[in-house]
Amino acid sequence: MRIKHLHANCWTLSLLALTIFGCSANVSADQPPNIVLLMGDDHGWDETGYNGHPHLLTPVLDDMAATGLRLDRFYSAHPSCSPTRGSIITGRHPNRYGTFSPGHSIRPEEISIASLMHEAGYACGHFGKWHLGPVKASSPTNPGAMGFDHWISHDNFFELNPWLSRDGGTPQQHEGESSEIVVQHTIEFLEQAKRDGKPFFAVVWFGSPHEPYSGLPDDLAHYDDLPQKYSQQTVTLTSNDTGRSIKRPLRDVLQERYAEITAMDRSIGNLREWLSNNELRDNTLLWYCGDNGTSNDGIVTSPFRGVKGNHYEGGVRVPGVIEWPRKFTTAHVSSLNAVTCDILPTLCDVVGVPVPTRPLDGISLKPLVESEATERPVPICFWSFAAGGEKKNEPYIDAELQRGTTPLVKKSGDINTRNFLNFRHPKISEEDYNGARAILDNQYKLVVNGRGKAPSVELFDVRQDPSETADLSEAQPEIVSKLSDQLRQWQTSVLHSLTEADY
Repeated sequence: MRIKHLHANCWTLSLLALTIFGCSANVSADQPPNIVLLMGDDHGWDETGYNGHPHLLTPVLDDMAATGLRLDRFYSAHPSCSPTRGSIITGRHPNRYGTFSPGHSIRPEEISIASLMHEAGYACGHFGKWHLGPVKASSPTNPGAMGFDHWISHDNFFELNPWLSRDGGTPQQHEGESSEIVVQHTIEFLEQAKRDGKPFFAVVWFGSPHEPYSGLPDDLAHYDDLPQKYSQQTVTLTSNDTGRSIKRPLRDVLQERYAEITAMDRSIGNLREWLSNNELRDNTLLWYCGDNGTSNDGIVTSPFRGVKGNHYEGGVRVPGVIEWPRKFTTAHVSSLNAVTCDILPTLCDVVGVPVPTRPLDGISLKPLVESEATERPVPICFWSFAAGGEKKNEPYIDAELQRGTTPLVKKSGDINTRNFLNFRHPKISEEDYNGARAILDNQYKLVVNGRGKAPSVELFDVRQDPSETADLSEAQPEIVSKLSDQLRQWQTSVLHSLTEADY
């Protein structure tokens, strides 16, 4: 699908843009909104107080959901992290540019939301987890290459006392709780933008709550009383001591995981407080989401089928909340299907920047929210590319430029950092259509698993059956056929992009 340009001067949306969320007509038309995108790492849909979690304390996210726009059916574009992050940066499904799975980089030719915001006069900063290529200065896919003026970032995920690179320099260790550190660096950037008289666009990607887990004593203490039944189970995850796999009691793991989520929530509160104290919160759009569903080592309360890594609801449905006090005069809960690919076209629409003239997989949510629509005009498609044979192809970027530098606890072989991959894909074969995939329309979701001519096909009415327990594929063959055709057509478009046809 190709999104049409919105031809407008950067700040001349005036009353059109300002009536989206019910703002007053006396807001200056030349006052652009500040924008902060926030994202948790492996933070699943149910892991918030406002979604009814029985144990977690997330008072800040709960308040955002109670006073802003709560996107109740918000999805990550992929059930794992690097691909979803690419979808936010580009508005495109990650398979279009070879970001197939964690550790696959983005491609330098992709047009970034930060580049678009920079051209519109914004100061652009990235803070925290990048995971779309190395963050070092020589990388052609670091945050600076993708349009950010400033970054304090990590190649991958991080724990307490994180190592971070400032603008591509040698990584330095920062003492303290990682979410607090990331937000403090963000605030310093916002302070500079304020002094410079510029609107700001900040992307804040936390390292929490991705395993291995840890937490400050006060945060851990909130969860001293978790049910003892969790002690009877063990899960496999990374040891903070060795960087290797270890089995631990689930109760201990959950205590640390929940402590990380609470610390992340508190850090978001610190950011909101700074915005309030500097009279900037009213016209700052904060958008929080997760990058995929909860990982297998931390999921105990989800009402959905599946976990991180698959295309059932538990793998791709995530928290989604937008707060923008000047525009949201009343709280609203949206049941519209939305996805991380929608972030770029939505922000472009709000700011008045034309979207890139290449295939996008997201749509602007602005007119849909304005009309309080419940139906999306196009389906959302998901796809985990079967990339096993990719290594026979030519590397897209030289291996040395793809080597990471920032240390992390979890080892990869014998190294404690991460390197990246991306390959050229000049020809398309029938095998390229394989890989787990799904298509979601306003009522039904088709899930395809397996390879070849006879993969398993399931159909669910996710409005009536959000837990995806009743397979309707035999009872509704015409819907299966329709969605299968739409999914195939979309895959063909994605594969066309993968061959570099969009550049």
